[in-house]
Amino acid sequence: MESPSWTPQAPFAVTVCDERGVILDLNDRAAQVFAADGGRELIGKNVLDCHPEPARTRLRQMLQDGSVNCYTIEKHGAKKLIYQAPWYRDGRFAGIVELSLDLPADMPHFIRR
Repeated sequence: MESPSWTPQAPFAVTVCDERGVILDLNDRAAQVFAADGGRELIGKNVLDCHPEPARTRLRQMLQDGSVNCYTIEKHGAKKLIYQAPWYRDGRFAGIVELSLDLPADMPHFIRR
């Protein structure tokens, strides 16, 4: 998969899989985040094999229905936003893209009206 020019060095992790769960692309940050699991060697592997339950079942459901999954985690003392959403090619479901963004511990929250 050809990435837009800004994607490789974006300051957040981008992982893209196809409609079967096969990893198509990792940007530089995602390769760093998943270095212990193989980094770029994960390309061509199935994302379902990279997740334990219950995450595997949730991802399988997302691949079937194109749903969005969004949550925060804390890992190694860092808070992250994980956003998993469908992507489309020519208007047809083509897989899931995951964005993983580091969040500041004191991130402000605004309510806009």
